[in-house]
Amino acid sequence: MAESARSSGTGRLLTGLAWAVLLLGLWLWGREVTDVRPGTSAPVTGDVAGVGRPGLPLPPAAPPLRPALPQRIDIPELGVQAPVVARGLTAAGAIDPPPFEQAAAVGWYAGGVRPGAAGTALMVGHVDTETRPAVFYKLSTLTPGRTVRVVRDDGKVAEFTVEDIEVVPRERFDADRAYGVRRPGRAELRLITCGGTFDRATRSYTANVIVSAYLTGTVA
Repeated sequence: MAESARSSGTGRLLTGLAWAVLLLGLWLWGREVTDVRPGTSAPVTGDVAGVGRPGLPLPPAAPPLRPALPQRIDIPELGVQAPVVARGLTAAGAIDPPPFEQAAAVGWYAGGVRPGAAGTALMVGHVDTETRPAVFYKLSTLTPGRTVRVVRDDGKVAEFTVEDIEVVPRERFDADRAYGVRRPGRAELRLITCGGTFDRATRSYTANVIVSAYLTGTVA
């Protein structure tokens, strides 16, 4: 994760090797995705992140909503209230995250599922910049059962419940688990950022943080 003593320019590696993990997943799952089928403290970034609360009963899934555009994402546990900006793919085929000038925004892959609709909606955010933490700096500290809310342009707020959090080393990245639907018929949400440690030799992060959530309610 970010280190205060990191040399200038390393934050921009989020669009390099660490984001290349997203490229792998999109190549393997691109057809599913594009077809749209049915105050900061150091975060935890190692494999112990997302252990969660064993035995916690999670609520049942709510029926998927009609598609609508996301406008804002709220994660009360992390104090996050962030605008959502539509993003496409880079020339290399990876999800294009928001520019560093918008490090407080979350990017939604607009070629895929809209949050609240059936399928898996993908959202990405920076963990840090050259000088400061970014919107998903504490993402790996979430635990199962926490709430993620997405404000939509139809006036509804889709409420998702976190079911698991994983810090996945690049060499063990599983595109199926990262981007595929966990349970058919549900409206699911993936929040993705960089994690692990910052590898000075490769000048990249060693892992990705992947939060999986599913729709459990709606507020009109």
